[in-house]
Amino acid sequence: MADEALGKAIGERVRELRGRLYTQRQLADRAGVSVDLVRKLEQGIRNTASVASLHRLARALDVTLADLMGRASLPEHDREEGVTALRFAVSGVHDLIGSSAVTVEPLPHQEAQRTLTYLWGTYWSGRYDDLTALLPSALHSLRATVDAGDDIQRPSAAELLARGYWVAGCTLVHLKQSDAAFLAIRQAVEVAGEGTDPLLAATLRGSVAWQLLVSGRYAEAETLAIRTAETVEPRGEVSLPELSAYGSLVLTAATAAARGRSGSRARDLLAQSAQVADRMGGDRDDYQTAFGPSQVAMQSVDVGVQTEEYGSALKAARTMPNEAAALPLASRARHLTDRALAHTRTGQHEQAANLVTAAERMAPDWARHQNLIKSVTRDLLRTPASRASRLRGVAERLAVR
Repeated sequence: MADEALGKAIGERVRELRGRLYTQRQLADRAGVSVDLVRKLEQGIRNTASVASLHRLARALDVTLADLMGRASLPEHDREEGVTALRFAVSGVHDLIGSSAVTVEPLPHQEAQRTLTYLWGTYWSGRYDDLTALLPSALHSLRATVDAGDDIQRPSAAELLARGYWVAGCTLVHLKQSDAAFLAIRQAVEVAGEGTDPLLAATLRGSVAWQLLVSGRYAEAETLAIRTAETVEPRGEVSLPELSAYGSLVLTAATAAARGRSGSRARDLLAQSAQVADRMGGDRDDYQTAFGPSQVAMQSVDVGVQTEEYGSALKAARTMPNEAAALPLASRARHLTDRALAHTRTGQHEQAANLVTAAERMAPDWARHQNLIKSVTRDLLRTPASRASRLRGVAERLAVR
């Protein structure tokens, strides 16, 4: 997209990209959105739309979402402004003052679901900068959907909003905004209480435990994960999502125990989660949370690294089924980085350099926000492996010296 177009409103870009290819009606039909939305965007009556609608418009116009929105509006050009907008979005006071500072239209239920599917896909791809730009408007729209719902619609709308706060909280963790991240996930837990899904509520508490873990509050993280797991512990014949939710919570407790330097406790919890994964018979992704043999293998490596049992970590890596293909992209990149650290500590620098390079190539946006891969790269720069041009390229892109 030409530089002079970068500062234009979305409606102007839609009109220019549409050009003589489509009428407004044809573009709307091609994108699966209302012609009223296209018309209002182009007339400047509306300056935004739901993430799902923007994504479909971009796909229909054969451009990226960044090109449709204008790259100047994405946080890579002004990240602080984007992060501030996201912090404001998760700390709204509309419930206290009776109105919102942002007026947006509520989303139909299916549109809200599509929006969340796109946001979580962006999250698991490690594209946190894109999320910083997209999440504020998405949260405002999801809140408007809850406010507009009647007694029948409100519980399901609340669960969708809870998922929106959840992905916002997870994103803010990676952007090093721990206070706002914790606020967002606590908002998610509270809003989910208006819904009727106990597994969603339990999984959200598991996410609180993960955020406690990230903040170094290991004992609290382990306790919360275990107590929540007890509320959904499978007894008798249960569904696969129930097994997955329970196993994931136990695995979070194992990770917290390892970081708290309780290696034996961590291994016991790993064994417990492995039994659940074996009972499931394969990997699953329920409630935006991966669990199964692959996740158990990944966390077994992580536990070995955290307890400084690097040989055990590398041995656990060999139990990974199908090269971690079932894991989300960001998780695969983290797994490679854990293995790289284990190889570094055991003097296998070439193997470590290969894994760091693969992780950064696989998820470059993720890597720019991760201290671990930067730390491993920094250590490798002091070894003979640093002579490899590929490692120097990784170090340059990660701003590591």
